[in-house]
Amino acid sequence: MDGHEAAQFEKKDGRARWSLAVKRVRLTLFGDMTVSNGSTNRWMTFPLPNPEANLRLFCFPYAGGNPLIYRTWPFSLPANVEVCAIQLPGHGNRLGEPLFNRLTPLIHALAASLSPYLNKPFAFFGHSMGALISFELTRLLRCAKLEQPRHLFVSGHRAPQTRDKKRKRTFELPEAEFIEELRRLNGTPREVLDHPELIDLMTPILRADFAIAQTYEYVDERPLDCHLTALGGLRDKDVARGHLEAWQTHTSGKFNVRMFPGDHFFLDTARLSLLEIISMELRRL
Repeated sequence: MDGHEAAQFEKKDGRARWSLAVKRVRLTLFGDMTVSNGSTNRWMTFPLPNPEANLRLFCFPYAGGNPLIYRTWPFSLPANVEVCAIQLPGHGNRLGEPLFNRLTPLIHALAASLSPYLNKPFAFFGHSMGALISFELTRLLRCAKLEQPRHLFVSGHRAPQTRDKKRKRTFELPEAEFIEELRRLNGTPREVLDHPELIDLMTPILRADFAIAQTYEYVDERPLDCHLTALGGLRDKDVARGHLEAWQTHTSGKFNVRMFPGDHFFLDTARLSLLEIISMELRRL
């Protein structure tokens, strides 16, 4: 192979490697479009279907997230627990469906979709935006006199009454500023932020999800009956321990706070420690 051929080969190899990296990022962000989720309900995905389970753990994603976040969780939880990861419209293999950008219509749609799966004891886990969704969904289930979770795990989100009302509505930022905010939050892969095609795919999803959280208006209600565990990262700049302790006002049941090494996305970096705590609480139900 002469110098010219070697250069051409290197160029093609570089393109191939970049293409493979992009495919991997696409898979991480949007999911495997060919994998069946074990259910005809497009809101539900079961990473490891477990019909013998006597307890379900419904897992709600953070902004921009999809069920792949929870794909390995069944292997670290008690054998009697079936993980059901929630897939929102416009995310994962539901790309192309209209996105929700307000919380109230979203939780009403979720309640209707979940109701057939509330036929055995269950718990909710939600991280960041997912914590807010799971909390308000629990309140809606109570209002509708439907079954409610035995335990609510709220992760990476301050108690709703402590939310900063003057916080910037980042979903309305110009594109360049919005991308800088994504870099600050440290939850979007660098490959996405540095790749225009992937940014074009991802920003509408993130803007809609941020709008769900940032347009939310808290309304005071009586405490929930379920146990509640608030989870946080020791280096999370936006959610301090005090914000998590304030969740106690939202339950008449058992309450505790657990902190983990890491920033806002400690559920990735401290995954095994987090799952140990969740397992311990689920075994008590």
